[in-house]
Amino acid sequence: MEPEQQPSQETSKKAAKKEAAKAEKLRRRQEAAAASAAVAGVSIEGPDPLAANYGDIPIKDLQSKSISGRVWTTVSSLTEELKDRTVLIRGRAQAIRAVGKKMAFFTVREKGYTVQCVLTVSPDLVSAQMVKYATGISKESFVDIEGVVTVPPEAIKGASQQVEVQVRKIHCVNRAAAVLPINVEDAARSEVEIEKALEAGEQLVRVNQDTRLNYRILDLRTPANQAIYRLEFQVSNLFKEFLVYEDFIEIYTPKLIAGSSEGGAAVFKLDYKKQPACLAQSPQLHKQMAICGDLGRVFIVGPVFRAEDSYTHRHLCEFTGLDIEMEIKEHYFEVMDIVDRLFVNMFDKLNERCKKELEAIGKQYPFTPLKYLRKTLRLTFEEGIQMLKDAGHEIDPLGDLNTESERTLGKLVLEKYGTEFYILHRYPLAVRPFYTMPCHDNELYSNSFDVFIRGEEIISGAQRVHIPELLEARATACGIDLKTISSYIDSFRYGAPPHGGIGVGLERVVMLFCGLDNIRKVSLFPRDPRRLEP
Repeated sequence: MEPEQQPSQETSKKAAKKEAAKAEKLRRRQEAAAASAAVAGVSIEGPDPLAANYGDIPIKDLQSKSISGRVWTTVSSLTEELKDRTVLIRGRAQAIRAVGKKMAFFTVREKGYTVQCVLTVSPDLVSAQMVKYATGISKESFVDIEGVVTVPPEAIKGASQQVEVQVRKIHCVNRAAAVLPINVEDAARSEVEIEKALEAGEQLVRVNQDTRLNYRILDLRTPANQAIYRLEFQVSNLFKEFLVYEDFIEIYTPKLIAGSSEGGAAVFKLDYKKQPACLAQSPQLHKQMAICGDLGRVFIVGPVFRAEDSYTHRHLCEFTGLDIEMEIKEHYFEVMDIVDRLFVNMFDKLNERCKKELEAIGKQYPFTPLKYLRKTLRLTFEEGIQMLKDAGHEIDPLGDLNTESERTLGKLVLEKYGTEFYILHRYPLAVRPFYTMPCHDNELYSNSFDVFIRGEEIISGAQRVHIPELLEARATACGIDLKTISSYIDSFRYGAPPHGGIGVGLERVVMLFCGLDNIRKVSLFPRDPRRLEP
């Protein structure tokens, strides 16, 4: 009998230990709830039998201790189809409002979507202490909420999701500071709303651009910013999708180089193991070298550095470049053909895939949808100059267009051709980089082009010089030390195909597609002459 009794005794001991551990866990939760309530200024007399349903989660439970197998529901997926279902969500406590001592409303936000959560005191479900605890949680804290989905009879104005969650459990994952430098609600407010309030004699908080950037982490949480960076991802994604389909491959070029990649003095210089070096102004030289290496069609998405002292709404010292380089058979128009199809496809897909994002951006920053043609308009530089002259503007026919002239021409093109997206080509050679191919019929002009959205340039492109002797002459004329680009020039001595390409500023595309007024609104952590952090 003895061998048969032993397993029974061991089982009893294990069960006892399990019950003891369970009791200890409940005790700790009660202590944690009491401590959390104390932090929130709540006085709890005696243990709460529902203490396990609320409280701050101990750090040890957040250190990848175990996988519970619980099923999480995203806030964005909370719809009427989930009526009467119990869900578990995690998000930020965007707004908290107590209604007496027995009821509280919570707005929980996750990735720009919001849902209203309701705590109501009821026997065996929600205690008064739980309501008090919940109302003591600071705004922007992360919370886990478990509750039942209900559908209210009237529309919910303060949330994106038109359902409510009747809270049964609430635990704080991480508390935000009690006082925030800026409120997300203030940062999300549109200028239209602010102006209307002023007209009505009210004054709402206006968060200026520098304050937003100083506290960028909070500013990024607004619905418009959540939408901007999701749309920006789609621009990069669609750029890649299209080019892969067109038989391009992505390459990765160095950002540390020995000399200037664009000409001029706007480079960030640095010491590279006791050698002079600089940050690449573009991947220009290396993407051309890749073509000389027979890669045929290449593209690059990566950082670009410009040391210009530009304080305008559209310039940054570091931005994301979208670059293309490709062999051409007969004409630089082959590159323009790719640009035409690429961007018309991109605009179509953005309008199709990003409806919610465009709507969210438009609520804070109202704009009209971009007007573009199925076949992109092409004008020569001389034709553009003539349009400006006919409108009474004096422009140097061999100079570059300044910002004002570009905008004016954009308005003239819109009036005449009904498009805000067009190509201006055959630019004067003097205003283009050293590697630009001159025109065959007039060396004062070049086989180059710029592309515009809403009267502002987003793309520069051209056929490149692939003859080393001409390349040396052009570089010397532009004041570039040939020693610093010798390996680049040498790559053309071994036989190089005619080729061309473009460089696109990702941030400019997003800014202008969405009709925004400052490139810092679409740069995650912008770098300009005055800003190196956060």
